[in-house]
Amino acid sequence: MVTKKSITKSTPKDVVKKKSKSAPAHIGLVKNDSYLSPYEDIIRGRHEHALWKIKQLTQDGKMTLSDFANGYNYYGLHLTDEGWIFREWAPNATDIYLVGDFNGWNELPSYKCKRIKGTGNWELRLPVHAMEHGQYYKMRVHWNGGEGERIPAWAQRVVQDENTKIFSAQVWNVEEPYVWKKKNFKPSTDPLLIYECHIGMSQDAEKVGSYTEFRENVLPRIIKDGYNAIQIMAIQEHPYYGSFGYHVSSFFAASSRFGTPEELKALIDEAHRNGIAVIMDIVHSHAVKNEVEGLGNLAGDPNQYFYPGDRHEHPAWDSLCFDYGKDEVLHFLLSNCKYWLEEFHFDGFRFDGVTSMLYYSHGLGESFCNYGDYFNGHEDDNAICYLMLANTLIHEVNNRSLTIAEEVSGMPGLAAEFKDGGYGFDYRMAMNIPDYWIKIIKELPDEDWKPSSIFWEIKNRRIDEKTISYCESHDQALVGDKTIIFRLVDADMYWHFRIGDETERVHRGIALHKIVRLATISAINGGYLNFMGNEFGHPEWIDFPRAGNGWSCKYARRQWNLVDNPELCYHYLGDFDRNMLSVIKSEHGFTDTPIEEIWHNDNDQILAFSRGELIFVFNFSPSHSYSDYGFLVPEGSYTVVLNTDAKEFGGFGFADDTVEHFTNVDPLYTKQHKGWLKLYIPARSAVVLKKK
Repeated sequence: MVTKKSITKSTPKDVVKKKSKSAPAHIGLVKNDSYLSPYEDIIRGRHEHALWKIKQLTQDGKMTLSDFANGYNYYGLHLTDEGWIFREWAPNATDIYLVGDFNGWNELPSYKCKRIKGTGNWELRLPVHAMEHGQYYKMRVHWNGGEGERIPAWAQRVVQDENTKIFSAQVWNVEEPYVWKKKNFKPSTDPLLIYECHIGMSQDAEKVGSYTEFRENVLPRIIKDGYNAIQIMAIQEHPYYGSFGYHVSSFFAASSRFGTPEELKALIDEAHRNGIAVIMDIVHSHAVKNEVEGLGNLAGDPNQYFYPGDRHEHPAWDSLCFDYGKDEVLHFLLSNCKYWLEEFHFDGFRFDGVTSMLYYSHGLGESFCNYGDYFNGHEDDNAICYLMLANTLIHEVNNRSLTIAEEVSGMPGLAAEFKDGGYGFDYRMAMNIPDYWIKIIKELPDEDWKPSSIFWEIKNRRIDEKTISYCESHDQALVGDKTIIFRLVDADMYWHFRIGDETERVHRGIALHKIVRLATISAINGGYLNFMGNEFGHPEWIDFPRAGNGWSCKYARRQWNLVDNPELCYHYLGDFDRNMLSVIKSEHGFTDTPIEEIWHNDNDQILAFSRGELIFVFNFSPSHSYSDYGFLVPEGSYTVVLNTDAKEFGGFGFADDTVEHFTNVDPLYTKQHKGWLKLYIPARSAVVLKKK
């Protein structure tokens, strides 16, 4: 019998759970930056959208994203044990024929493709003898109301006839496929030191360079200089050479104007054997408008691969914008990422034009002054989803892969981990830095350069995102812009760059060129980038062959003879760059060492900070040198490991760099184990010291 006394009130289990349940944890991106809290629902929504899409594409996890991205093994032209097989996605087509020099470029019944029932795919099976290695071919596509010759979207080899300038796909089946000598490679990222380059313009000669010439002549220079990665532009086939490779027509074809696929593989293999990672500048932000060579109107439907309506064309680039909301387009682009990783052993990608992908406006006319500007509904969720998927896939295929976002708006989370609500890039480009250097060089006299402002700019970044810092890339070297050295020295480059004949303008330019680079690289938190030739102050701009210059390659090359000439000042800058990289690499775990400010004084124009055992001291003043300028540093002795003013680097050699510097005891700081380091700091110079 239950008595009143024995009855006890108990709390229902579900109530207990509710009471003990804590507030939901913030997603990683918001956890690291509380200012993003008002936008957490949007951040979570983007993340969940990508998770949903991955689930959909992988059939609820029945396969991997990597399995999904195998389109290049299905579409295109392939030789099997049974013969040739060709497939193409062209839902709007009514008929497709393969035409080429194997059938007189005629529509023959035996070369007519069949639509795969219930799909937008077409297929053609041919015997082995139907075509041979090296032969040219295209599709002849028919649709309601029209027809045209087209290069298959998935073609892996595309060539241009030297006489007619017409592009065709090419049957590629070499007797001896390339055998990789270095099968496993791990990039060195401590730090990542990138040499941005272009194969075609990499030679001294006034011509288009080749993969082989680059491997034999340029790669050894890069190795000697101390870079551990190359970022190659213009790999994907592009009809117009002068587009710098950014108006892509055939996304799976390595540009044939530089050589064969095997020669590109040999270049990558040789780089790997010498510890050099190879990053591809990949263009998935837009495509060339060409219809015959590209995807612009593959089968009578201009919107097959691209957005319809107002979003169809990029208003500033004269190109077409991919429809990232179509699964078939995702299949095409994701397969493209995997193809370059698997087939050519690229170590990752620099994604071009990410800002253009993120926003309906392509970032044009936007100011991005506060966080709300990144979450106001003006963003393309489909493109955001694609970028998250691309990074997930790339790291799934090879967890050592490196991905870099070229993005100017400052979208939070771009280089944060996907699990934290980020986009999954390993790095983002610090595009603020070159803009800043250009601004102060153009607008401020040397006397107004403020160390506080410089220090802020070179280390201004999100704590949870790694960046690639740089002073200038190819963007600043093109016609219409100027390199740093050209802004500093201008016409004196032509007349007064011989040693012993320098003008004051030349001396200033050489000094600041070194200081700007040292300041930039010393504050990196991920990597550093230099464009080919800029390390030694390559003169003039880049101007590709075009009608306006008589189709000349005179300004689309690199004059290595300048830096090799011991009588010219260029070698000073080249030698400095090599030594600068060596100093940075000498500090183990450089990118993980905190940047600790020691001193700045805007009136004196002095800046000093430390990273690990290295101390960086800058005097931006054009006219004031300082004797016994004191800095409070950890007690001990310090030696000079780099001085921009050293004679071997084109400086005046005012300081004696052989002197060992000991800290002076100060009773006030004895318990902190700090003392005063007193230095002579000449005007317009910088010095790096290392604690013994």
